[in-house]
Amino acid sequence: MNKLTRQRKKELGLGELIAIALGGMVGGGIFSILGIATENIGNATPIAILIGGVLALFAAYSYVKLALLYRDEGATYSFFKKSFPQSKLASSVIGWLIVFGYISTLALYAFTFASYFCSQIETLNNPIWHKIIAGLIISIFAIINLVSVKGMGKLEDILVYSKIVILLFISGLLTGKGDIQNLLPLFESQTTLTQILIVSAITFVAYEGFQLVIHAYNEMDNPQKNIPRAIYSSIAIATLLYIILSIAALSAIPKEMIIADKEYALAAGAKTYLGQFGQFIVIFGALLATSSAISGTLFGASRLMAVIANDGYFPKSLGRKIKTHIPNKAIITMSVLAFVLLATGGLQVILEFGSITFIIVSLLMAYTNYKKRIETNSSLVITIAALVGLLIAGLLIIYFEFTENKEQFLYIIIIYILLGIGAFFYSKKSKTNAQQSV
Repeated sequence: MNKLTRQRKKELGLGELIAIALGGMVGGGIFSILGIATENIGNATPIAILIGGVLALFAAYSYVKLALLYRDEGATYSFFKKSFPQSKLASSVIGWLIVFGYISTLALYAFTFASYFCSQIETLNNPIWHKIIAGLIISIFAIINLVSVKGMGKLEDILVYSKIVILLFISGLLTGKGDIQNLLPLFESQTTLTQILIVSAITFVAYEGFQLVIHAYNEMDNPQKNIPRAIYSSIAIATLLYIILSIAALSAIPKEMIIADKEYALAAGAKTYLGQFGQFIVIFGALLATSSAISGTLFGASRLMAVIANDGYFPKSLGRKIKTHIPNKAIITMSVLAFVLLATGGLQVILEFGSITFIIVSLLMAYTNYKKRIETNSSLVITIAALVGLLIAGLLIIYFEFTENKEQFLYIIIIYILLGIGAFFYSKKSKTNAQQSV
């Protein structure tokens, strides 16, 4: 009886699972997308964020259905590998995409941390120092992940929910100083529906993280009920939080200031409009949110990288672990690659590469669920809606990149070509090794 009680205490309940998902989602995303969204569509930013949340819910549908079918904590990679067991190339491609998607979010969170930190120190507020500070914060959390392995516990719950309370408090401060009339007209003359949909697609990266719940499949209580509850609830909470925060910011801070300082949009004018205390809360909230997101992403994604390496789709050395469970080389490799992405690209290229990557991965999951819809007992209407919505979102970002910034578009294409070459090489290598072992 005592043994059963001890086991029960170790299980993750609904509250913990929602915390895991929100911990992944409420990171650097909202702090980064606000300035870029306002620059492109002004007062319609909350509408775009809402559409982005709806798109995330459609994307999550496939993850939930596949998680309940396969009951595997490997999530995206494992679902695809199990659905298409004969195609090593497909498994390799999805592995490379999902890992580099996480690397882009690491870069995004670090970039956002550095932007908000440096915005408060005049001598550091330049692109060079932004990248140095971003590299340092990644290094710090890489070291923490290398030397300390503490599982998810109540402390993690407290950190995640503290982020939400602080963001709501910031929203309250901004709303108290703001004027809702500043959000009118909602649709300005230069804003088009296409622009709103493009920004909705760009905001998709702010919802990345809900699938982290599935990685805890073997540690959760009643997964068949709690996975859908946790994922759908967390996306709804994140969407509501983002909308409230964007409305509050637009009502209190002039759009010109948000656009001019888009890399740290919420800090823009914080001291002027919220005072010294308000400015401290904004900066503290941004640093707390991005720090915990960096640590959590590096922890989970490095272990996924090790799994994929052990399957033969990354260098085998990346699958090795020290102290039985720390994938030290995967942690170091992800940290270095995140810094390379930071050093060679700005906020917008990191944000859009991340959004495109996770839209592609989610589209592949939607396709997988479509192929398995009988086994997953999925609604054909919702599954097709997810496919169409994600396809349109991906095409819109690509169109935006191609028409607005061809150099940036070329940079992203080069990254995908390199990923494709790597995935192809290791799929062939894995196939050869499998044939030789027969």
